[in-house]
Amino acid sequence: MAERVRVLLLFGGRSAEHDVSRVSAVSVARALDPSRYDVVPVAITKDGHWLLAGEARAALQGARDALPAAFEVEGLPVAEIPDPGTRALVPLEGAAPPAHDMTFDVVLPLLHGPYGEDGTVQGLFELAGVPYVGSGVVGSAVAMDKVMMKRAFKAEGLPMPRWLAFRDGHDRDALVRDVEASFGYPCFVKPSNLGSSVGVSRAADATELRAALHLALSFDEWALVEEAIVGREIEVGILGDDPPEASVPGEIVPGDSFYSYADKYEDDAARLLAPAPLDPAHAEAVRELAIRAFNACRCEAMARVDFFLEENGRGFLVNEVNTIPGFTTISMYPRLWQESGVSFSHLLDRLIALAIARHERRERRAGRQRDG
Repeated sequence: MAERVRVLLLFGGRSAEHDVSRVSAVSVARALDPSRYDVVPVAITKDGHWLLAGEARAALQGARDALPAAFEVEGLPVAEIPDPGTRALVPLEGAAPPAHDMTFDVVLPLLHGPYGEDGTVQGLFELAGVPYVGSGVVGSAVAMDKVMMKRAFKAEGLPMPRWLAFRDGHDRDALVRDVEASFGYPCFVKPSNLGSSVGVSRAADATELRAALHLALSFDEWALVEEAIVGREIEVGILGDDPPEASVPGEIVPGDSFYSYADKYEDDAARLLAPAPLDPAHAEAVRELAIRAFNACRCEAMARVDFFLEENGRGFLVNEVNTIPGFTTISMYPRLWQESGVSFSHLLDRLIALAIARHERRERRAGRQRDG
């Protein structure tokens, strides 16, 4: 890695997790070593416009402790042009040259949910030929879509809760009958492409199932209906990809009836236990399962893998893989690696180095293809 690296810190986004992303970006900006990195903060508004964040950039010139709780979403309108080899933002207004250096070496996307974690923006980076942190297009798309992710888990023989997929426009009464025949109530209904528990509901009967389905389908065309699990919620962080490493497990003790959006980001009611109180055999078993789930989705570089633990039943059940986990001060992913001996700053160093190394590998292959 070069002595100094210019990191395009991309945050905000068009999903319902826009505000969470802004908070993650501040935490990452604080943790990046200012002696090694220059940060270029770029916000994506809720309607999809890219902005070189002016006040955020000014704040980064001063003390890291003085950064705001969340970066503002305002500044110079810019774009990342998908022209291979051009690692620079392009201003969209006015002909005058920008007041700041618009170049960058690597992108660190902190875009939770659709239009950021689902392979869309990763495809843009691939077209532009720029290094970026995290999974590629395939792993991002598979892990973001809960239905496709469950199918990948099934193909690899991973233990998981019972589930059914539903597409809007199909027979909802037939789905209710299938749920009642397959696993019954209570159950959970989730939009297939969303995160941070947005649009997720618990249904205790057919009436609540129909209402939950209506809510989930207001966010996505596909919904996942899954049996409710009575058990502990265990999480494992993954770092690297050849081979991937698993962190110590952590445990979420929800303050709500389930680990809801409010529980995660608003009420501060959930307890995060790191490391999780598990015996060594269970801890090793869930770490191995986490790596299998990560590989099943063809993820790269980083992920947080979530599990349920039925202690007197089926044991560990894989719930989901998150390819851009939260990086806020209360987020489990950096905390798990801290407990595993990797500081927040060093974790970011590793992720940036992985991004640059992967890009160099792909560039060598692309060069061989061009040369015939």
